[in-house]
Amino acid sequence: MKAQKHITRKDFLLQASMLGVATALTPATLQATSPPIADKKIRVGVIGCGSVSNMYLPHLSKSAYVELVSTCDIIVERAAKAAQKYSIPNQYPSIEKMLAGVPFDLLVNLTDMQEHGRLNKIALEAGKHVWSEKPLANTYAEGKALLKLATQKGIRIWGAPAVVNSPQFAFMAKAIQGGKLGKIAAAHGHYGHLGPEWSAFFYEENGGSMPDLAVYNLASITGLLGPVKSVVAMLNVITPTRKVENRPNPVKVEAEDNAMILMEHASGVLSHVQSGFNYFDPYGHEGKGQEKPTISIVGTSGNMHLIGYDWAPFGVDMATKEQEQTTRHVTDAKTYVWQEGASVIAECMATGKEPFIQAEHSLHVLEIIEAARESQASGRRISLQSTFKWPIAV
Repeated sequence: MKAQKHITRKDFLLQASMLGVATALTPATLQATSPPIADKKIRVGVIGCGSVSNMYLPHLSKSAYVELVSTCDIIVERAAKAAQKYSIPNQYPSIEKMLAGVPFDLLVNLTDMQEHGRLNKIALEAGKHVWSEKPLANTYAEGKALLKLATQKGIRIWGAPAVVNSPQFAFMAKAIQGGKLGKIAAAHGHYGHLGPEWSAFFYEENGGSMPDLAVYNLASITGLLGPVKSVVAMLNVITPTRKVENRPNPVKVEAEDNAMILMEHASGVLSHVQSGFNYFDPYGHEGKGQEKPTISIVGTSGNMHLIGYDWAPFGVDMATKEQEQTTRHVTDAKTYVWQEGASVIAECMATGKEPFIQAEHSLHVLEIIEAARESQASGRRISLQSTFKWPIAV
């Protein structure tokens, strides 16, 4: 992750972080069940006022389509502090009190990842649209049930990451769809650092490097190359205990902090993503000065490389048979930031535009993560059930 200024991902966070469903959703049915809210701003309630909110709230507060109406946190001082800083009129200590309080249209869920599924369900049951930080839920089955519930309620749910919004992603997608690389054969992505120090939830059950870090590369690569039909993975724990700021004693690492995920796409492409909390990175989390690719795609007529992390890309290198000299593209597009997802969703709700981000895509990525864990546990290749609308029409 990275803001428009060069500060580290840790600093960002410390400055406070389907066809597989019973009823398939299409853009037509989605817009039919969720009409634009005309001539007014989208009323937004933010739950989780810790580290990540300190990146989301500034972005939301500047949106012409957002009215921030409430904050919520089980640590009430955090909700009050965020509300005061951004002139938000209402603060609550629980989601139940928030939902019983001042009305709002869209819940922005920035809580610990283990709480996402539970809180998203409560919000959907109350008839609220939901933007959730990653992942949408703790399991694919839980996420599929959330999407089914949203469909039944005639409302929407979306999940981070928002990588498909970047101009660099759009350039790569159009190059692939336009045949610039010929027949795609393989792809690789990587993202890792030495692990968060500010909270234990990253290392607890249903945490781990995959839903925190690999999720970005998984969303980018599947967004570019299409759904995955099977997964083989090896996962382990390199550092068995961690010292974190919100626990007095070191915590036992229960979720993988080292992951290698091999995917077979429905198109026949093979791709690989690696992530971990044990990676020394000389460029820091923000990637400043890094001129090497984090995602690479190769085909029969060319190759292409995303420069910078996919949550903060700053270029695309491409070489083809027609132009063998590697050329860097999309270096002047400075509009995309990782924390823009909820703001983009509010704009789409207000205007009736369909976002590039699909709930089915988020659930597909979640199933890949779950399949990787099942593969490690069983030693087998795991077939996937889910899919999503592809190619993405960027």
